[in-house]
Amino acid sequence: MTTVLSFWNQDLRVGVRMSLAVLCGLMLALPASAGGPVDQSGFKVLPAIVRGNLVIFPVVAKASYDTSQLMTLDEGIRSGQVTVTEAGDERGLIRPGQPMPRRQEGAQVNQLVLYNNSSRPLLLLAGEIVTGGKQDRVVGSDRIVPPNTGPIDLGVFCVEPGRWVASSANFGSMGAQMAQPSVRTPAMAERDQNQVWAKVRASNKKMADNLSSSEAVSVEATTSYAKVFESAPVKKAVSAYGGAESEQAILRELRGKGAVGVVVAVNGRVLWADVFASTELLSKYWPKLMRSYVAEAMTSANSGAAADIHEAELYMNNLTGGREIVETEPEVYRRTDITGDGFRVFELMALLPKTGFNVHITKIRE
Repeated sequence: MTTVLSFWNQDLRVGVRMSLAVLCGLMLALPASAGGPVDQSGFKVLPAIVRGNLVIFPVVAKASYDTSQLMTLDEGIRSGQVTVTEAGDERGLIRPGQPMPRRQEGAQVNQLVLYNNSSRPLLLLAGEIVTGGKQDRVVGSDRIVPPNTGPIDLGVFCVEPGRWVASSANFGSMGAQMAQPSVRTPAMAERDQNQVWAKVRASNKKMADNLSSSEAVSVEATTSYAKVFESAPVKKAVSAYGGAESEQAILRELRGKGAVGVVVAVNGRVLWADVFASTELLSKYWPKLMRSYVAEAMTSANSGAAADIHEAELYMNNLTGGREIVETEPEVYRRTDITGDGFRVFELMALLPKTGFNVHITKIRE
């Protein structure tokens, strides 16, 4: 009888240990209680940086990646290795040092042609503004252009309603400014030119309304989104958020914390996130990103309580939705459009050699 009990006790102990192990496993698999959001994204949101009605939450990641091979549009145009022309003015695939024959077939409002003549892949971000030609344009989608590639359709939307006369034969990147979130949204999510124009007009009007009557004259005289933000009165108004000195101070703070992105709130409402694969990549885009956020804050009604970190965490930790649309250029990139409840997420994954990670993630509140 004793022997039987001994075996039974041993079996019981084993059974209890197994049951506890299974229970622990189940507890780990269950979502956390209402005490805090579950981090399903690998990102952590840090305390806010506040500039007036603009609140910026740094975002850090569990992993960072080598993005040094990627070239930005500003770097490419500045070096002359990336060129842009009106569609209809294509020169064919060219290499550095080769002649550039031109042929005229007529420019098209939503088409520009790009050549990447460098040995590095080119990263394009939705919202980057290309100036020149018969209209200023904004890039509509994130993408990667392989080295020594062209001509390709750049995929743009016009941000200058009312002009169709060449201002310059040369194209450049508006390195100091990116389209603000409310202008980027219809280009990225709706891909609707009329909505882009409507948002540009609304932004320009609100900017003029914020200025004195004498200052507003120069803003009201142009339909160009780029020229509005390059004008002296608007630059002066932008400086109220701290200007270049504030941009650099925030960048130093972001770099010091190892941030790879930010969650942005205006007037107490979290509305946007930009997250990159590395701190270095965020740093390259920071000045133009910061000015896009300032533009959004300046053209929004100044009301509402400050957003708190809990709201920013909830926003950043939910990147999944009920519908996904995937576009792929094999061995170059995969772009995923995720639709959730009241938001859209756009993920750009690099598929180049030694990559396989998300280069840029944008989340938009709809």
